[in-house]
Amino acid sequence: MLFNSIDFFIFLPLVFFLYWFVTQRNLGLQNMLLLISSYYFYACWDWRFLFLLMFSTVLDYYTGLKMCESKNLKERKFWFLLSVIVNLGFLGVFKYYNFFIESFSEALTTLGFNVNPWTLRVILPVGISFYTFHGLSYVIDIYKERIKAERNFVEYAVFVSFFPLLVAGPIERATHLLPQIKKQRIFNYSQAVDGMRQILWGLFKKIVIADNCAEFANLIFNDSAHYSGSTLVLGALFFTFQIYGDFSGYSDIALGTARLFGIDLLRNFAYPYFSRDIAEFWRRWHISLSSWFRDYLYIPLGGSKGNTLMKVRNTFIIFIVSGFWHGANWTFIIWGALNALYFMPLLLTQRNRTNIEIVAQGKLFPNLKEIGTMSSTFILTVFAWIFFRAQNVSHAVSYIGGIFSKSLFQIPDFDWMKKAVVTLMLVIVFLGIEWLGREDQYAIQKIGLRWKRPVRYLFYSLILFAIGMYMTTNETPFIYFQF
Repeated sequence: MLFNSIDFFIFLPLVFFLYWFVTQRNLGLQNMLLLISSYYFYACWDWRFLFLLMFSTVLDYYTGLKMCESKNLKERKFWFLLSVIVNLGFLGVFKYYNFFIESFSEALTTLGFNVNPWTLRVILPVGISFYTFHGLSYVIDIYKERIKAERNFVEYAVFVSFFPLLVAGPIERATHLLPQIKKQRIFNYSQAVDGMRQILWGLFKKIVIADNCAEFANLIFNDSAHYSGSTLVLGALFFTFQIYGDFSGYSDIALGTARLFGIDLLRNFAYPYFSRDIAEFWRRWHISLSSWFRDYLYIPLGGSKGNTLMKVRNTFIIFIVSGFWHGANWTFIIWGALNALYFMPLLLTQRNRTNIEIVAQGKLFPNLKEIGTMSSTFILTVFAWIFFRAQNVSHAVSYIGGIFSKSLFQIPDFDWMKKAVVTLMLVIVFLGIEWLGREDQYAIQKIGLRWKRPVRYLFYSLILFAIGMYMTTNETPFIYFQF
């Protein structure tokens, strides 16, 4: 079930009605409704993988209890490792088995050995990377004695499988979400309206920006050998806004939907394309994943402590693992390593925390220095996205080679060029609104609140009109569902 589908817009009001008008006075019934709704939401993708989600939930719930009941460190470590190994084992088999076996086979073939590897012919369970990381953070926090095990199974299961975040995040922490699930929720009109406003903006990002940019990004990337360098640059730009509109749009819809039920989820995006260096970009892009790796991988490895070599090692590890988390392809690993290289000058000169505040805070326009640093960071990001989008490494290399050719200075030319120009104009309008709202949690959170009601409603109506006008005929899945 997609957020941008008719099914969801039937499902959501129905669950909302039952939640606030039928089960409102009973927290246990509210949580049970959320759990059943979440399992139904997930089963709409493929009911068979629902059992995998349930098994992972039961495993982490049980091992969490056993860790708290353990009488010594050895027993505690046994239950902890059991949970980690089984969870990562499932993730490894479904997501990475074919990658490792095929890479190993290619290496043996290069050495002259003839092998015929056995690969799995099974689709990747949607959301497995996200709900696996939910469970891992929970058992790690119990093992480190940061939290106690949750004894109410329904409440824990809702934490793992709450439907707004189930298939593409944000990656929640038990310390943040579980307390909200355990306490009575009272309907808050202002919170619900704010949630609807964020859903509206998320749909605009997905349908108007991401889906329309995807049309041209796919056209150019899928036939890149036949396009000029300038057209390839345009293709990379279209993908840059496609992936941002798609993923941050999903996150906005997820956060807005959760607010309808009185729950606040972790923020996942904070205007990353306005970043002034790559460190700031990673503090603003997929925040829940970046902070997860920081807390559960980077800091345990030593973080920024120790000598320079250790800092460099830890930085490369976290970026490469982050790349590999996105998918079983060398392109993702190179994308991660490339971002690590971008990060190195900042790390070595201790300038990786220079740009903490919002760019041009309290001002309408940035200064020349900010324009320069934002532009250079954006260019580096666009270049890295080429590896993320390419089918394989050779495709990425040939794509980049096509950019740096004499045809780079030609006027871009491809089918549907006029429609592409319109899409670029929409992107410019979108960026303008994002810039005006960059100091808020999402772009239109406060834009128009001081306007007269007819003007404000006209603004929202224009967004709805754009969504209806530019909606593609087919329901398009979100990019991060494949991760």
